Amino acid sequence: MKKRILIVTKFYYSRGGDCVSAINLENLLKSQGHEVAIFAMQYEKNIDHEYTPYFATNVSFSGSLSNKLNAIKRLFGLGDIKSSFNKLLCDSKPDIVHLHNIHSYLSPVVAKLAHDKGLKVVWTMHDYKLLCPAYSCLNNSEACEICFDNKWNVLAKKCMKGSLVASAMAWGEALKWNKQKLMKWTDNFICPSQFMATKMEQGGFDKDQLTVLCNFLEDEKSKFIQSIQVEESEESYCYIGRLSQEKGVENLLKVASQMPYKLYIAGDGPMKEQLVAQYASENIIFLGHLGKSEIVKLLKLVSFSVIPSICYENNPLSVIESLCCGTPVLGANTGGIPELLNDEISETYQYNDLNQLKNKIKDLFIKSKNIDRKNLSLFSLNRFSSSIYYENLLKIYLVKF
Repeated sequence: MKKRILIVTKFYYSRGGDCVSAINLENLLKSQGHEVAIFAMQYEKNIDHEYTPYFATNVSFSGSLSNKLNAIKRLFGLGDIKSSFNKLLCDSKPDIVHLHNIHSYLSPVVAKLAHDKGLKVVWTMHDYKLLCPAYSCLNNSEACEICFDNKWNVLAKKCMKGSLVASAMAWGEALKWNKQKLMKWTDNFICPSQFMATKMEQGGFDKDQLTVLCNFLEDEKSKFIQSIQVEESEESYCYIGRLSQEKGVENLLKVASQMPYKLYIAGDGPMKEQLVAQYASENIIFLGHLGKSEIVKLLKLVSFSVIPSICYENNPLSVIESLCCGTPVLGANTGGIPELLNDEISETYQYNDLNQLKNKIKDLFIKSKNIDRKNLSLFSLNRFSSSIYYENLLKIYLVKF
């Protein structure tokens, strides 16, 4: 049965994994004959869309006092967010509202508005915002869960950017949109990893409202991966991702700088200049931001990729893409990473600390030579296929709550 589905995401361009997932979902649903509408915040980098006129006005926490006040109002569901979203609900008449990341630039008020109209509300979790007001579950580079029980801690420890004001707003936002309200307004929370589902339950969310559904690789990229042939891989490895503290890339660079192997660093972020100045060398090559095709070619070239995150990764697309390219992954034993690396055919590896990371890198350079990369790629492309994702998503959409 074909449905009318409204996808809600903060930005409508490839800003991050959450936005990419929302756009990929739109394309998948349309390919299956569903009618899909989009709601996001107006932004200069957004892709043009027929529903752009309905988007919420742009807000920013920088600039003039007026800008900041409008952004603070948005945190609490005030301003024009209600009128713009209600107009879209009225005109698009969805059966299902599928939320992605909506805090800050949009607002959880959209869940309430959809629920109040009797619509089914599904919410895919991309981060830990509903548990940790500062998103990351990190405190001084260490895993932290104290806000699961008491959101006051985000203010007491100034977890939001080290700022008392920003942390106070995050605390107020968490109180306004507490789990009791969110569970009332949301029929099902989709958790891309079992780790995420376990943490959500630990944080007081009803187990019966949580469904584990891993992210998928879009068909276009799957076909592109299969079309790219690299005759011989290079004895090198890579990191692809954001250059920021929670991603653990500096830990990888500390280890890599002591080793003779070539490491490619692909990505951008707040630590880029610092890391380039400190670690760039003949063996550590910073490539900057790469496009989709360039990422695939890099993954096909190297012996393996490394995911060194110190934060609770949920269901990182970087791992999925690497495996689908037939490229082994060495991942930190944290968050949802191990779930992606626990299949025997994947022959992937995990580590717990920097000493182990160093040894695992040496080990994987030897073992990667004997890995059947074609078999790994075919297995992973099926495992993370859009068809399997769609089949399971329909069960969530159609179930009676």
